[in-house]
Amino acid sequence: MSSPLPRPLAGLPVRRLTRDDLVPCADLSEDRGWPRDEHRWGLLLAAGTCFGIDDPDRKGLMATCVVTSYGPRMAAIGMLLVAGRHARQGIARQLMHQVIESTGGTPLSLYATAQGRTLYEKLGFVAVGRAERMSGHFQPPADPGSTDADVDPGLGLSPGLTVRPASAGDLQAMLRLDGNAFGLDRTHLLTRLPAFADHLRVAEEGGELVGYAGLWPSLASHVVGPLVARDTATAKLLVSSLAGATDRPLRADIDGRHEELLRWLGERGLGHDSATTVMTLGEQPPGDWTQCFAPLSVATG
Repeated sequence: MSSPLPRPLAGLPVRRLTRDDLVPCADLSEDRGWPRDEHRWGLLLAAGTCFGIDDPDRKGLMATCVVTSYGPRMAAIGMLLVAGRHARQGIARQLMHQVIESTGGTPLSLYATAQGRTLYEKLGFVAVGRAERMSGHFQPPADPGSTDADVDPGLGLSPGLTVRPASAGDLQAMLRLDGNAFGLDRTHLLTRLPAFADHLRVAEEGGELVGYAGLWPSLASHVVGPLVARDTATAKLLVSSLAGATDRPLRADIDGRHEELLRWLGERGLGHDSATTVMTLGEQPPGDWTQCFAPLSVATG
């Protein structure tokens, strides 16, 4: 993906952000009522192309937008934020125009909030799906340290399916599974997972890796993502394993087509928090949605 710096926006230069901008990015998130999530911003600044506009009136950023490239077939847009004092002045629209131009015609995807969807529709994005945010304390049916089918018959496990902590030797198998599920090469993102996630689990059967999932911190919660599995039963087992590793509430953005997993999470104590619309500009995302249960983050696709 080509990513030249966009032209000046209304006389204000749009620049590439670096790791030195982590705190101003987190400040802007907080200004908009979002979690600061400095941990996530660190990943985005390292794995993505981050654009920003400095606030001319005070120290800090007026606006941000992140593009995470997955090669010529798709790039994800996220973290389009404008400081509250500069809202409703057309800044987000103009910044998006210039960021889209910088991607050189690469198909784009994003997760739109209800507030942002109208803007994206005016820019030509179309809705192709939805994600349901579930959050709350996970309530296992019995021993929280166990994920055996006898403990939770609702898992519907097949014999021989196990979950364990991921190791360095699992990376290539994870990349193959992820590539089949998403239809994209996300190596530059997944290789950062071991350092980013507090816990990383893999599911395997008969020596074959059939799923993986991460758990990373966001303020007082832990976020489940990415969650990639061959089927719903495997996804449930991965979530159960990760839930047993934390006392914090869980949060996950589940693809709305996975209704069985959504019902099961509700039964386990997680409630519906909010929803986002998956939108694309250009071709629809490749891959097999039946294996893609949750993104790493709605900011990365």
